[in-house]
Amino acid sequence: MKRACVFAILLGLAASGSVRAADPAAAQPAVEPTADGAPVALNPQKTVLLDRTHGRLLLKAKVVLREGVLEMLICKAQTKEHESILSIDADAYLIHAGLLLLGAQPGSPATYDTQFHPPTGQEIDIHFAWTDEQGQEQRVHARTWVRHVTRRYYEAPLAKVPAGVTVGKGSDLRYDEKNKLLIWFGQMSETQRDALLKLSANAEYQAAITSFFDDSRSREIDAQWVFAGSGFFEQEDGRKYYMAESGDVVCVANFGDALLDVTVESSSSNDQGLLFEPYTERVPPLGTEVTVELTPVKGEGE
Repeated sequence: MKRACVFAILLGLAASGSVRAADPAAAQPAVEPTADGAPVALNPQKTVLLDRTHGRLLLKAKVVLREGVLEMLICKAQTKEHESILSIDADAYLIHAGLLLLGAQPGSPATYDTQFHPPTGQEIDIHFAWTDEQGQEQRVHARTWVRHVTRRYYEAPLAKVPAGVTVGKGSDLRYDEKNKLLIWFGQMSETQRDALLKLSANAEYQAAITSFFDDSRSREIDAQWVFAGSGFFEQEDGRKYYMAESGDVVCVANFGDALLDVTVESSSSNDQGLLFEPYTERVPPLGTEVTVELTPVKGEGE
């Protein structure tokens, strides 16, 4: 009963124009179960579907980014496609409401004071399903599409550039004479590593090259997503705005208005450096339609 009341409140906010700017009367989600147990669309676009039979919420999204740095895994359409792998044509409050109807418990977004306080809420398992270019059905966990940033600078201490090693012009290596640092940008291949190691037997140089190779390997994100639940902002006229409508649907950088967020500390500041990027080789072509499966993770005894 409580979840139904919360859902009704969300719909009421939409109907009053408090949650979104678009015409709220256009979306009147049906939540009664179907006779055959098939998923029920919660919006006219049929991009948010409640699948009670399998205990999950289905989102119909599309690939909008394969290269670049990430703040989002999934954003609301026409908001943050320049830093999100997927985009969905749906209001964020409907996704929130759909999770409530599945019994998921929201928590609160991440906060910072003198230290980082991670987001709270029920863990949500996320899978992606799509049809590849060969017509084969594919299904993977969301983590496989996100990796730690590789297109960045790597540094290692080096007192002096060894004889036989070229830095600067004509070389991918750079040297900071003032700070005594050897510098490399981006991923280093095995071929590049082996060629550079052959240039000098200097122990400090060898360690630097090895660290560049090791540190620039592709590493999947190691985190879970939780139902942070975003929040409401009261405007001057008294109307309430559901903050995740700004686009922060499923995040990989911590935001105070996140609907779903990662459990690890991940700066949303470009100045501090974003931590994640798409695992490009694993993400299907731009425009690919993807079904996102959001499944609340049950605790012991549930």
